[in-house]
Amino acid sequence: MAYIKLFFTADDTQVSASPTTTNAVTFTLRADTNEVGSYVSLYALADDGYSVATVVVTPTGTTATKWQLDSDVGGNPSGSPEAYGDPLSLGTVGDTTHVPFHIRAKAVDTETPTNDVSVTLAVSGIASAE
Repeated sequence: MAYIKLFFTADDTQVSASPTTTNAVTFTLRADTNEVGSYVSLYALADDGYSVATVVVTPTGTTATKWQLDSDVGGNPSGSPEAYGDPLSLGTVGDTTHVPFHIRAKAVDTETPTNDVSVTLAVSGIASAE
């Protein structure tokens, strides 16, 4: 059992869990211009009846160092994001209150254009029944 799930803030749809990519976080970026994508707003929510403490979201995979996480301030990125590839601490996530955060990716001109599906957002924490 996962105990915690990620959702898109825009429409409350669940982000697909690895290895499924039917509703993954996606970016279409131009490598030749070193394009940085706009932030996508997500939120974490625990399964009904659970609370998850010390929640950390970590981009993992071949190109994880091109993904950046940022905390939320009033529905917007905080402006002080984690370094590319670094994890973001969300604290405690319950089953009734959304814990929002933001994510973006970048492309660099040294990479070959590809449909990269190697990155997974790994979510860890300590779950307990409420």
